[in-house]
Amino acid sequence: MNDILELRFALDTFYLLICGALVLWMAAGFTMLEAGLVRAKNTTEILTKNIGLFCIACLMYYLSGYAIMYPANASNAYWPGFATLIPSNLASGEWLAQAERGETSLSYANMADFFFQVVFVATAMSVVSGAVAERMKLWAFFTFSVVMCGLIYPIQGFWKWGGGFLDQAGFVDFAGSGIVHLCGASAALAGIITLGPRMGKYSKNGRINAIPGANLPLAALGTIILWFGWLGFNGGSELAISNIDEANTVALVFVNTTLAAAAGGIAATLTAQLVLKKPDLTMLLNGVLGGLVSITAAPDSPAPWLAIVIGIIGGVLVVLAVLAIDRIKLDDPVGALSVHGVCGIWGLLAVPLSQADASFSVQLLGIGSIAGFVFFTSLICWLILKVTVGIRVAEQVEYDGLDLHECGMHAYPEFMHKA
Repeated sequence: MNDILELRFALDTFYLLICGALVLWMAAGFTMLEAGLVRAKNTTEILTKNIGLFCIACLMYYLSGYAIMYPANASNAYWPGFATLIPSNLASGEWLAQAERGETSLSYANMADFFFQVVFVATAMSVVSGAVAERMKLWAFFTFSVVMCGLIYPIQGFWKWGGGFLDQAGFVDFAGSGIVHLCGASAALAGIITLGPRMGKYSKNGRINAIPGANLPLAALGTIILWFGWLGFNGGSELAISNIDEANTVALVFVNTTLAAAAGGIAATLTAQLVLKKPDLTMLLNGVLGGLVSITAAPDSPAPWLAIVIGIIGGVLVVLAVLAIDRIKLDDPVGALSVHGVCGIWGLLAVPLSQADASFSVQLLGIGSIAGFVFFTSLICWLILKVTVGIRVAEQVEYDGLDLHECGMHAYPEFMHKA
């Protein structure tokens, strides 16, 4: 009996660690995607932000975030209380004794769970990075990252994954369409509103001026990396693979995740052809990501054909949302609000299509709670930063590019004009 329990523990721990490593690889995907969709003069700053935010996320989630999100004894269903650091791994004898007595349902190491969770908070913060690109001060962004990763994200995460009021109400979010993606989009929206659009994006006569990215091959590579890492993002959220039912569920999650992404990409391309009269590459890339975000709320329950439908709707929504958001003059250089916000909401609302016990009204409660809390707390944080240290670079800095002024180097020095 002990040998079987130990084998299950080892297998599930290994699976969780590998999936966490795949999600970590998504950081490279976000970095390449954003670097490809901004102008060459801002590339180094984007790279610095993405790698820096990942470092901050790891440290802040270790120092406070994990313990807030998964408290041993929460104050109540709305406020988890404040705790620091993460629980240590149990010794083999202690875990085996608890398992034999039926006192634990966990079949993996505590440290493996932390590693898997910490890369999720970095993903949420990466959503913010792209949305505020090309005009935000680097250190203001890093300061917000500390608050987001150490406090804002874990509080709303506790409401579902930590056993808070949304979990008790029956809210469903298997891998984070709301807790990760909508959370990141809500913080990004607050930042966009506080920051304002890039210079030249919107003319006084109401014209919308396209600001194309400098490196579409990088953006395409970033999308493929994200797709690959998303298999760990969704597949790892099963948290185990050591029995037949769990293994079958993981296989279904992988299939549904891939089909939804493919359907989202095709749907976005066709929609772009109809609306824009051309198969826009950036819409295809965001359509793939929109399909991924849409299926993330419940990749474990739909039949594959339904996952395709969910992905198709996500791909259509991305194109329409990008155009609509631009018309109301919210400058989002990478389409983060559309991909992670609009498709995150759609994914959560689609859950009752495959889960009869899921409630549409409870899903709306979760959407409102997450989006409302994250938006207003983020807005307060952004405004405090704006009136203290400032969040936007000077006009001349924005004109010259953030690379030189914020980071002291160009990403492509041989192509830049010398003063």
